[in-house]
Amino acid sequence: MSNPLAPQSLAGRRALVTGSSRGIGADTVQYLAEAGARVAINYRNKEARAVKLADAIRERGGEALVVGADLTDQESVEAMFRTVEQEWGGLDVLVLNASGGMESGMAEDYAMKLNRDAQVGVLTAALPLLASGSRVVFVTSHQAHFIRTTPTMPEYEAVALSKRAGEDALRELLPSLTEKGIEFVVVSGDMIEGTITATLLNRLNPGAIDARKEAAGKLYNVSEFAAEVAAAVVDPVPADHTRLVGDVSSFAPVAE
Repeated sequence: MSNPLAPQSLAGRRALVTGSSRGIGADTVQYLAEAGARVAINYRNKEARAVKLADAIRERGGEALVVGADLTDQESVEAMFRTVEQEWGGLDVLVLNASGGMESGMAEDYAMKLNRDAQVGVLTAALPLLASGSRVVFVTSHQAHFIRTTPTMPEYEAVALSKRAGEDALRELLPSLTEKGIEFVVVSGDMIEGTITATLLNRLNPGAIDARKEAAGKLYNVSEFAAEVAAAVVDPVPADHTRLVGDVSSFAPVAE
């Protein structure tokens, strides 16, 4: 997949992407770095992958910072942003990519803690670093974005509800963000082939992803969807603050 961003179009910009040691987050970081941004790679427990990604970016002449943090631990989040402030003095782009809730061995309320509470906590901690003209991008799925009007597969429902709760909580902050001149956009996509979520869903509900692919006609892969997330960093913000990626004909509209 080619980079949707022009070379050096983000020169001088500072970007942090949560959950970016692998998957969509990692590809998003690479697109931003290729466009000249200084990138902060956040990870929870995949430090080796984060370091490897940062090294690869530096080898290509980019600037990368590795910042570990458990996003459900506010002290850890605040320490992450202290590091960013010490290194860079501020942020221009915050991509809220990290999500979860289908992992085994987690507490019953983990999905809501990560997908709602942590998203608000991360943005709140980042606000002192974000000046007028900066942008916040929240990454979600159609299954979560449209959950109020279109049911999803039972195995994903708890995650979808928690991610929609996170989106709603972030949208409640829009007036204060707008007052500060901070732009906000939600990027929503269908199930993404090759992600951990898709793999787990297919394991719990064999054939689910193939069925969704047949209904949609096409499912984006990780690189393709990451390109849409990266493009959302620079493209004009839609009037409803929502960038819908791929087919949405199977989903009933939600009034924002």
